Amino acid sequence: MAKQDYYETLGINKSASAAEIKKAYRKMAIKYHPDKNPDNATAEAKFKEAAEAYEILSDDNKKARYDQYGHAAFDGPQGGGGFGGGGMNMEDIFSQFGDIFGGGFGGGFSGGGQRQARVKGSNMRIRVKLTLEEIAKGVEKKVKVRRKVQANGVSYKTCSTCNGSGQQMRVTNTILGRMQTATTCGTCQGAGETISSKPNDADAQGLIVNEETVSINIPAGVTEGVQLKVGGKGNEAPGKNSISGDLLVLIEEIQHDTLKREGTNIHYDLYINLSEAVLGDTKEIETVTGKVKIKIEAGTQSGKILRLKGKGLPSIERYGTGDFLIHINVWTPQELTKEQRQFFEMMKNDENFAPSPKKSDKSFFEKVKDMFS
Repeated sequence: MAKQDYYETLGINKSASAAEIKKAYRKMAIKYHPDKNPDNATAEAKFKEAAEAYEILSDDNKKARYDQYGHAAFDGPQGGGGFGGGGMNMEDIFSQFGDIFGGGFGGGFSGGGQRQARVKGSNMRIRVKLTLEEIAKGVEKKVKVRRKVQANGVSYKTCSTCNGSGQQMRVTNTILGRMQTATTCGTCQGAGETISSKPNDADAQGLIVNEETVSINIPAGVTEGVQLKVGGKGNEAPGKNSISGDLLVLIEEIQHDTLKREGTNIHYDLYINLSEAVLGDTKEIETVTGKVKIKIEAGTQSGKILRLKGKGLPSIERYGTGDFLIHINVWTPQELTKEQRQFFEMMKNDENFAPSPKKSDKSFFEKVKDMFS
């Protein structure tokens, strides 16, 4: 089933400001909040749809991509290292946007309409370097991370200050009357629980540092600076009801020795000698997806560009695959034997060696223009 337009979901138009987007989301979130609609699957679905729409439209970069490509901008492979909108669960929504609801609702969801404190652990960030070949095909990377996890043997008790809600209610008298606000409990820091006992090797929050191997599925076509998210593989938080933070993966691209990337296109400089240019030849070229054979036509001019369609990199937004562009460079010898020099001396005034470009032969500037058009 096709997704509804995010602007329609929130009841706004494309020219809406950031404040208007936030206001529209808050209105929808309150209307369909699980505390107001217990055991209502339709309301829960609407609640998640509104959160997904707000996640995209409240982020300038994601909003720009959505305005240009629609939902297809976020339909890339996700696996363990998904990114972008979609697939949000209740924990994601409350941990990211819980402050928007104000003090009228709890900070978590237990499924039966009861408010329950949910504390999320801190996120972790790592860098992963990829070759062009890995970017072309997509790759699974296994990395070792040191993350905080709850120690075995930690036991908790309900926080006596907030009675397990994770919040403290404060009532203030103002000229408009009595105002009630909710703040994070200062005793349990929002967890709703405090530690009753813990092993000696655990810290004050009952956590220890543990090394773990994490598998990251990286989709084909990623670019330098793209950040992927592996949900739940960041640091854990104290408490039985807590959820783990996320592992944020920043992509770095390893520069190739001979290939140059331009978006989804790949550029390669091929040097041939005068004889190959005059007589023609066959060459084997290493692309990012394997070796290919190309034919050099007799009479090939320096500066000619051969295009191997679809042999570049895939688009991360699934908008086709780029091309592999081979730039022909005819190498002029710098030292000649006596016989070679005599040959070229004889050819100086030969009409067959005189430059005679055709109208179809493009100049350097025309070729540059074609590359960027």
